[in-house]
Amino acid sequence: MQKNNYAHLKDEEILQKIVAEDNPVLFEILYHRYYHKVVDKVFSFIKDRKKSEEFANDILSKVYEKLPGFKGNATFSSWLYSITYNYCIDYLRFQKKLHYPDWNRQNVIPEIIDESEENLAGASYDNLLKILEIVHPEEKALLLMKYQDELSLRQIATTLRISEDAVKMRLKRARSRVIYYYKQRFAE
Repeated sequence: MQKNNYAHLKDEEILQKIVAEDNPVLFEILYHRYYHKVVDKVFSFIKDRKKSEEFANDILSKVYEKLPGFKGNATFSSWLYSITYNYCIDYLRFQKKLHYPDWNRQNVIPEIIDESEENLAGASYDNLLKILEIVHPEEKALLLMKYQDELSLRQIATTLRISEDAVKMRLKRARSRVIYYYKQRFAE
């Protein structure tokens, strides 16, 4: 069978064929489609290119093993990125012993900013990236999952193994922290 015959198919169509035909070779299409994206997401957290490549291989292997459990409630890419974020956060927690509630208590911002009044409409993309590097990895992951990958609150809650209410509160706190740090460092 030629993999090239299937390269034009959408992710979900390839997944159906992998399962229906019990054909692991087709996973190579998804692997090549997403490998560099996963490496980039991992690198944004751990800042080590070689380790990011190793982790991407581990993550994609894990995704292949979990394919039978993929329910299709989200797109394949959202599911893959959820696994990627979780992998990175677990790694960072283990390495740095990062515990979000403790970190949050130690990095209190003066007040929760009213986001309806405060916004970053004219914010520089590069400066926002700098701010994302100083917030807690879970806050960074929350913001990226919500605004970059457009995951639902339920998907984020499942990924981070917390309740949807906790996601809402942490998301609000993360936005407030980004606004606070941005204004503190880049206010005109």
